[in-house]
Amino acid sequence: MKKTNCEVNDALSIISGKWKPAILFTLISNGSKRFNELERLINGITPRMLAKELKELENNQIVKRTQYETIPLKVTYEMTEYGMSLKDILIKLHEWGINHNRLYK
Repeated sequence: MKKTNCEVNDALSIISGKWKPAILFTLISNGSKRFNELERLINGITPRMLAKELKELENNQIVKRTQYETIPLKVTYEMTEYGMSLKDILIKLHEWGINHNRLYK
């Protein structure tokens, strides 16, 4: 039997978890957001977890962090062009979740 590589696992390792899909869907749906705005829009996430997940997404070039040299300091997060390649996938997953909840809850 021939072994196969499953790149789905590679992709999911970058975008899966409890909070990353919510962060990505929020940025795709709402555009660039400040940290506090993201925290308010994502129900239940802690500031520490949001910072950790954003850093991982930034390291994987999915999310871009922009720091403005203003007083007070302003930082925004947005999807990179590369990250936007996930848009159709995340929208389909969102729609699938809606249909699943309608059928099985």
